[in-house]
Amino acid sequence: MNNELQKNFKFTDTDRLTTLITIKDKYLSGEYTMEEARAQLKEKIGTCTPDEFAYGEQQLKGTYTDEEITHRMDDLLALFDGILVRANNEFPENHPLWVYKQEINAAEDLTREAEALLQAPHFIKNPWLGLFDRFRQWPTHLSRKQNQLYPMLERYGFDRPTKIMWTFDDNVRESISRAYTLLTTDATDEFIAAMPKLIDDFRDLLGKEQEVLLPTAYKLLSEEDFAVMSRGDHEIGFALIPTPPFYGTVPADTVTTVNTETKAPAGFMDELAALLGKYNIGTTSKEEELDVATGKLSLERINLLFKHMPVDLSYVDENELVKFYSDTKHRIFPRSANVIGREVKNCHPAKSVHLVEEIIEKFRSGEQDKAEFWINKPDLFIYIIYTAVRDEQGNFKGVLEMMQDCTHIRSLEGSRTLLTWDDEVHGDTTSAADTADNATDETDKADTGKTDTAEVTRTVKGITLTGDTKLFDLFDKVDGLKKHMPSIHPMFTMLATPMAKMMAGKATLEKVSHRSGIPLSELIQKIGDYIETK
Repeated sequence: MNNELQKNFKFTDTDRLTTLITIKDKYLSGEYTMEEARAQLKEKIGTCTPDEFAYGEQQLKGTYTDEEITHRMDDLLALFDGILVRANNEFPENHPLWVYKQEINAAEDLTREAEALLQAPHFIKNPWLGLFDRFRQWPTHLSRKQNQLYPMLERYGFDRPTKIMWTFDDNVRESISRAYTLLTTDATDEFIAAMPKLIDDFRDLLGKEQEVLLPTAYKLLSEEDFAVMSRGDHEIGFALIPTPPFYGTVPADTVTTVNTETKAPAGFMDELAALLGKYNIGTTSKEEELDVATGKLSLERINLLFKHMPVDLSYVDENELVKFYSDTKHRIFPRSANVIGREVKNCHPAKSVHLVEEIIEKFRSGEQDKAEFWINKPDLFIYIIYTAVRDEQGNFKGVLEMMQDCTHIRSLEGSRTLLTWDDEVHGDTTSAADTADNATDETDKADTGKTDTAEVTRTVKGITLTGDTKLFDLFDKVDGLKKHMPSIHPMFTMLATPMAKMMAGKATLEKVSHRSGIPLSELIQKIGDYIETK
């Protein structure tokens, strides 16, 4: 028995828990039929709370593999039908679990709309595309679970149920992606055939969250945990609902991440400076320079360099714990501060854990030094490389992961030897005639006080951006763009106000550029860069 986990759950009846786990084990091993096991549960247990059910799942850890439990999870839930007490799932407003529940309610509405479309006498593509604009938001909900809620639970020694649910998460994510591909490629018959299973799997996952995950998390985690979680949740985003306010107050001595800005705990820099001084590293503040391998950099500048790198970096130490990731605005896959200190195998779905373990094993033994992967899809190319980190004596010190969106790089052709800013070329050109033409164009623009919107054009993932493009039309097409706009310019915070909605039909990129003072070419570039990451 896990006494520490029992204590965290505030369980006092050890005999009751032992009986529950024994009956579960005998049912899974085939010693009891479902009817015999259910009769034993009713006689000796009566009813079972969600946290008791989840605790029993955790305690089967040494007997069955995660895959076996995953495969039998529906059987276990059927076994406890009528015995497992349904939780009310009533949480304070804006609490992270309250937010999950709002998303689940919206998802249940979505499945009902999908069922209604399946009953329609004729297939019409456009309503389905509208539904899948919403279905495709659901991976954001799953990302919060996997990067926020699961790590919090694992810190209390509660990792088995989260690993199992991760498999169900990925099944739903893949089913949504597969159905959307069938829909957009006009494989209508296959799409219609796939939808009932997608709806069933989706509802099944929603049920597991409500019946076990949410009530268990509410009992196990503290108010401080949930306040910290709320800050990280806002980094990743939300699905199907408006962005809620932050929940709770984060203590001053806790590291939090808000709007991609990591804030150090009170006194942290002073403590770090004292520690560095203890080992004769002469620094007293984050601005004082340190001797690094090939230069001198302050902690402040080191952090700035990581933040502005055009690649995403993550580091796992020799103990297989996540120790660092670069917090860039262009990050390809979501991260949150809760991942720090987590076992790397718990940061991946069960089906890919063996690959992670193989990479670490071969790096640790010295058999290999790097592993490459890439994701190649239409309009998207992601390059990933894992590199073994070793000290000067060759001792294994962990794994560095580098990830980069190389879509733009792969599209480049020929050579560029001239300095270029936002579609304007500076420097020597190949002919005097070209120079004269450019000068004339620039004079014309200056005389009219207006940008030639026909020349400032960019097409990303099938979306063409020009000065005439309506901003609110883009918000309908690109998930998360409206929320992202204030990071382009603080003035764009007003886009969430009622006044902005009144101007929605008139707000072209050219007008927005003029009002904000951002050059149109720069605005289009930044919006295009964001679309590329989605």
